Amino acid sequence: MSLNYKEIDLVLSELELGGSFVQDVVQPNFDSLALYTFKPGRAKTVFVSLAALACRICETRRKITKNEKPLRFNELLKAKIKGARIISAEQIGKERIIKIVLEKAGAVFVMPKAQEKFAHKSKNRAEEDSGDEVFVMYIRLWSNAANIFLCTEDGTIIDCFFRRPAKGEVAGGTFVVPEPRGNGKEFEARDFSDTAEKLRARMEEKGYSRDISYNELVDSFYSEGAAQASLASLLEQAEKWYESHRSRISSSLEMLREKRASFLDAGKFKHMGDLVLSFGHLIDGKSNFIEADDWESGEKVRIRIDPSLSAHENAQSYYEKYRKSESGIAELERDISIAEGELEKLDAQYAEMVAEKNPIKLEQVLRKTQRPKQLEKKTHPGLEFSVDGWTIIVGRDADENDELLRHNVKGQDMWLHVRDYSGGYVFIKNRPGKTVPLEILLYAGNLAVFYSKARKNGSADLYYTQVKHLRRAKDGPKGLVLPTNEKNLFIKLDEEKLRRLEDIQKGIRTE
Repeated sequence: MSLNYKEIDLVLSELELGGSFVQDVVQPNFDSLALYTFKPGRAKTVFVSLAALACRICETRRKITKNEKPLRFNELLKAKIKGARIISAEQIGKERIIKIVLEKAGAVFVMPKAQEKFAHKSKNRAEEDSGDEVFVMYIRLWSNAANIFLCTEDGTIIDCFFRRPAKGEVAGGTFVVPEPRGNGKEFEARDFSDTAEKLRARMEEKGYSRDISYNELVDSFYSEGAAQASLASLLEQAEKWYESHRSRISSSLEMLREKRASFLDAGKFKHMGDLVLSFGHLIDGKSNFIEADDWESGEKVRIRIDPSLSAHENAQSYYEKYRKSESGIAELERDISIAEGELEKLDAQYAEMVAEKNPIKLEQVLRKTQRPKQLEKKTHPGLEFSVDGWTIIVGRDADENDELLRHNVKGQDMWLHVRDYSGGYVFIKNRPGKTVPLEILLYAGNLAVFYSKARKNGSADLYYTQVKHLRRAKDGPKGLVLPTNEKNLFIKLDEEKLRRLEDIQKGIRTE
């Protein structure tokens, strides 16, 4: 049950927000907000929850976890009202709508000393200083339609916590204060006696006692009950996410295993080729089959052939199927290993979610799982591979090459590029006191050939040198450099190395 209007009045009377300054604004998750306020002698954290059936406002002494990703409304409030002075904070009638009037005068309301100095100024400052801005924040604590609106003095909405276009709750809309209601249901403020007893018991255990404010009772009551409800809801979301992803990976893994089973008898193709060579004299140029005595089974077998081809050519066709099957098994084993690794990682991730008891942190973990990889923040352009403790970075086009050269590599780093072909730059990050091993150079060389026009040839000459020996070509295209002190290296694409690099890129552990 959300706070009723009498409970909100009690909370606001204790908070005494008038004359306070907004030091910071934090939005920890999708349905709550915290205002860090200060007035001489007292700092308060005002917590606002818009959660259904748990809408409330109260002071909290709990640590508010910041969201890892900047959130739209939070960033707006920080830009508009951080440093502002709260002129008044009161409930509108019995509407469970709180109206907070804020005044901001540039940078003067920022540091504590400045806040103390200006706290004693007249409330008529807005009339005396024409540069001041006045904002009105409405906090509507209705269980099924809770919202927060930042407005101008005339009620024009600058933005709101939840945007609801169908109801006009968007930037540019107008906040309309509801008409006062007639004689409706009367409410009483709850005393939260059970919560009060628990708090007193905790104090006694620690050897002290004091008066408990109504804000403390509200915060304790809801933080315990609402956290459990929120946690249960988030765990339900986590379970759905886990089941969905596990089902998809498991289905893919099952198909791969079935395909592997069909490839396991690849040896039969080689045996058929051997039989065709042995009984090739039976090919008459007309029939699509020959019958041969199988020396392994001791039975007569019928073998499909192409009557227009010779015995050797028909046998080669079976040998080619055998080679493809053998190669296919190797690829399938690798794909199966990758899928099994994904399942292990998924199981570990879900176990971590289930073990998390903080609903805010769990909600942040869930948001990460829903973020597309394309949106993940990268420290540099291009691709990065970590091989045996060495970091290899690849620029795939002129823009990435240029950006890497300008901002992400240093003089001691190694640079590689194919000769006579356009392609990406490959860098091996320097490790102080270490010489780049030949094996790492070969991995980097494979990447240089793979991300160049020489890829289709399967091999290429390339040169390498330290970044400090590169100089930009005057008036040349973006990223073009001229190397000195370079050395030569011939690279033939190595499928095994490329597979390992692909596994590293996918996050698969390789031995």
